[in-house]
Amino acid sequence: MTGYDRRHFLASTAGAGAVSVAATWLQPNAVAGGPPRERIKIGQIGIGHNHASAKMATLRKLSDHFEVVGVVEPSAGWRKKRGSDPAYRGLAWMTEEQLLSTKGIAAVAVETDVPDLVPMAARCIKAGMHLHLDKPGGESLSPFKKLLDEAARQRLTVQLGYMYRNNPAIQFCRRAVGEGWLGQVFEVDAVMSKEQPLAYLQWLGQFRGGSMYIFGCHLIDLVVSILGRPDRVTPYHRQTHPDVRVYDNGLAVLEYRRTTATIRTASLEVEGYQRRQLVVCGDEGTIDIRPLEPPSLRLALSKPRDSFKAGHQEVVLPPMPGRYDEQLIELARIVRGEIPNPYPLAHELMVQETLLAAVEHAPLG
Repeated sequence: MTGYDRRHFLASTAGAGAVSVAATWLQPNAVAGGPPRERIKIGQIGIGHNHASAKMATLRKLSDHFEVVGVVEPSAGWRKKRGSDPAYRGLAWMTEEQLLSTKGIAAVAVETDVPDLVPMAARCIKAGMHLHLDKPGGESLSPFKKLLDEAARQRLTVQLGYMYRNNPAIQFCRRAVGEGWLGQVFEVDAVMSKEQPLAYLQWLGQFRGGSMYIFGCHLIDLVVSILGRPDRVTPYHRQTHPDVRVYDNGLAVLEYRRTTATIRTASLEVEGYQRRQLVVCGDEGTIDIRPLEPPSLRLALSKPRDSFKAGHQEVVLPPMPGRYDEQLIELARIVRGEIPNPYPLAHELMVQETLLAAVEHAPLG
């Protein structure tokens, strides 16, 4: 795979960010430049991921873009637990072989429980499918890199399920940084926390890094998209819950030549959703996005930029049609060849490399 060109990436996303903020938000089934050329035949494998049912509901809503051919879930336990969700009502339940051999199918959304994501995705790539692969990309880099290398060889799309990428506040932030509004960025602070029940903490305990692995991946994706590959990553993990062997309170420091970025994740913060944030500080301005959903953005500038004045101000953002709508529309447009993937395979690999560095730790005692 070719090296990741951060300047090219920022330039490509800057235009999208400008449209998102300055113009009326695209409706869920709309595409710039006219109606879709064709509907993408897509299926879903797995219902065990916590985003699975919402992804399926979104795919079915986006009927101008997708034709859902069916869903696969070999586990009787998951079928019993989640199979009756309205998102799957009326769909054909298929075997993996049946789905991957469906005539005309072009893409698969892999939504298995987290430990099974990469092995399943690898089989889909081998079968020639474009992928929406939920996150994160596994606890070992080698299988994930092998998957990406095979996708590159077959010229297939792999879109990771980092839902903040298409958030209008995040797009605005990337635009501002890319166009130099903030000057020299010297500090980034990102937080994604939530108060979790005991059963979730027990499930979380199977992963190195605990909260950092499951939630920190989203924030690392954002920081890497803005700053590129860090020079050094230092993790700090803490076990807070007295009865569960899990790192439920995590901090990772990403170091750059002139910038430090902190990633904080915790599974015990009361009303944590309200303090999920991305703050980017430069010597000519600051962007404070808090909360991330629904996004609220405050901008401070040392001098006027574009239509924004010097000083502190709220930025009015367009409403989002849904958490996953824009990302999945983007997938359809990539598969149809209308746009290049704004998050190339090399970016996905860099995010995963950084994430794994952020979850390294001494074993729990």
